[in-house]
Amino acid sequence: MTITFRSETFRDDFSFRNSLYNIRRFPFPFDRDEYMYSVNMEPHVRGKADSVFENLIDVDEHYVAEMQDRAMVLKEDPLRCQALPHMMAAQWDTLELLMEHQAQDYPEHFTLEKNGDRWRWINRPMGIDDTFTFGDPSTLPYPPMEYITRQAQGDFCIVDQRDNNLWMDAGMVTTQADWSLDFDIGMNFMEWHGPVPLAHQIGVFERALKFLLNLQQGKPTRRLNWTMTVNPRLDTSPENYHKWGPDRTTVTPENVGNKMHLRVELQSLWRLPRSNAILFVIRCYLISLDELVTVPKWARRLPRVLQSLPPEIVDYKGLTRNRPIMIDWLAKYDDGAPTSPGIYPD
Repeated sequence: MTITFRSETFRDDFSFRNSLYNIRRFPFPFDRDEYMYSVNMEPHVRGKADSVFENLIDVDEHYVAEMQDRAMVLKEDPLRCQALPHMMAAQWDTLELLMEHQAQDYPEHFTLEKNGDRWRWINRPMGIDDTFTFGDPSTLPYPPMEYITRQAQGDFCIVDQRDNNLWMDAGMVTTQADWSLDFDIGMNFMEWHGPVPLAHQIGVFERALKFLLNLQQGKPTRRLNWTMTVNPRLDTSPENYHKWGPDRTTVTPENVGNKMHLRVELQSLWRLPRSNAILFVIRCYLISLDELVTVPKWARRLPRVLQSLPPEIVDYKGLTRNRPIMIDWLAKYDDGAPTSPGIYPD
């Protein structure tokens, strides 16, 4: 299917919007009327048609605008993309994986031609047509991870496996929910998850680490994570807190439907073939409350989830100030009817 790419912004005038089609395919993260941290891993396999799970690397109508925003972030702060020297094999693994999936699932937009180590990559939406030698970084305009992740939606972390742990040793991170690659690079799995409340006490990360250390090649896994964001801003990094932090004070009962956005991360993890590292893909999706309540099941469920959140999660996700406004605004959409199991619209 040919995608019609939207011309929009994730800063300044915030012209980002979802089409009706994109609203229906949004990865709503709540499969019941309450939420608690869990090891909610499942196999990352192809799912329902017209959903974000249809293809394993998702490309949607926001692709071109997101890549333009990434370029702006990198121009302002090149440290959003970093790789330690020993991660070069993993960089090439990442380039191959993303190119192959984009070309296979979106052939009208991407083409990959291989002639031994001589590869040709065509990205029609971005006007790119490059020929390079696989394994020789001098034949690309950027290092291989940066080259391909400037052309792929979501953030990308490559974690090295050693000493019975995982280490954040490379990444392209420009759409994160208030964490810093520059701060976390070189940390191990438990260290970079240190700030998360409750999950440590109930053993979530110990189980997750054990699971990931045994991740097999060809059997990627996925989970959904979520938070809320004021305005459709992709770059909510600690480095730019002075830009987005004050937005939280601008939400009122009159504008909450337009300003508050559910921010969902489709996180997938892939064992890479040459390096044995793990590629951690963190794909960010945004939907305003105004858009979300057009799906009646979601409109009933979200206020129930927000109402039931433990105080520690409310605080960690930065919802303390605006949660009451959201719950009050959403109340008119909850008629008390039961909601069906699962995340998909009825």
